[in-house]
Amino acid sequence: MSTPIPAAFRTLDLNLLRVFDEVMAERSLTRAAHNLSLTQPAVSNALRRLREALGDELVRRHGHGIEPTPRALVLWPSVREALRQLQAAIVPRTFEPQQANSTFVLAMADATAAELMGGLAKQMEEQAPDVSLRVLPLTTRDPRKMLGEDAADIALGYFPAVLADLTARAQSGEAIPYAHERLYSGEYVCVMRKDHPLAKRPINLQDYCSARHLLVSFSGRAYGFVDEALAVIGQQRRIVLTVNQFFTAGRVVVNSDLLTVLPRHFVPTTGMAKELALHELPFDVPPVQVHALWHRKREHDSAHQWLRAQLQQAAHIAFRAEDIA
Repeated sequence: MSTPIPAAFRTLDLNLLRVFDEVMAERSLTRAAHNLSLTQPAVSNALRRLREALGDELVRRHGHGIEPTPRALVLWPSVREALRQLQAAIVPRTFEPQQANSTFVLAMADATAAELMGGLAKQMEEQAPDVSLRVLPLTTRDPRKMLGEDAADIALGYFPAVLADLTARAQSGEAIPYAHERLYSGEYVCVMRKDHPLAKRPINLQDYCSARHLLVSFSGRAYGFVDEALAVIGQQRRIVLTVNQFFTAGRVVVNSDLLTVLPRHFVPTTGMAKELALHELPFDVPPVQVHALWHRKREHDSAHQWLRAQLQQAAHIAFRAEDIA
């Protein structure tokens, strides 16, 4: 049995929502009218009808523009997303890289950017010369909020807890609003300065746990996946410093007796490789799977699909080159 449609919605002219969206975006009746190819009285009339239908003032005069009511601010994101999805379904756009002037926002750690952005920038120059990229620092292991709020188009990183949660939700039959795909697999190694007292011989577990450690932590929390692996075997290390960038970690280690853990592939990009000694970790740590994560509302957007394909290509070329080297 279908759910009855509320009378307030059944009689609502959906064209009013287009006017509302434009007014909210511009915060000006004049500019909204120009964008919609309507007269200002027509826009004012549409807002009046929507006010009557929703029982809220929606916008008020404020200076030379307008100010939304609290109800309007709550309503607008849902209206904008619904209109976007409707437009994409009715008039799908094909992304043409050579003609596009879009801006994409990516969130990633500096180690990921060091590996991928050179190749990605080259691909953009060749295929989409007017497309721009913005890279934001990844400050969390759970970027779903920033993706849901459109603060980034795609987040790239190591997200084991997020992927486990998404898998569990999918298995329980829940609709999953996020999608992901693997870009590459990274191996982490113990890193220290070249003249460190432990640099000239293999490190055993006791050496490792007795040393002083630096941890790259996006949140500042002094516990990471290496500490989880140590806990499994009943061991722990002493973390005396946390930083939020891999490059900073390398710089600190070069000038101290601290040990840190870095992606093996990242070390050559730092410019400090000759000053650093690398050792295998003296316990099992599974490879780190770096994924691209995005909100499913962008899943079928042709521009977003193109961007994901470019990331996959950049990752393939970068790690194939390393394998050859």
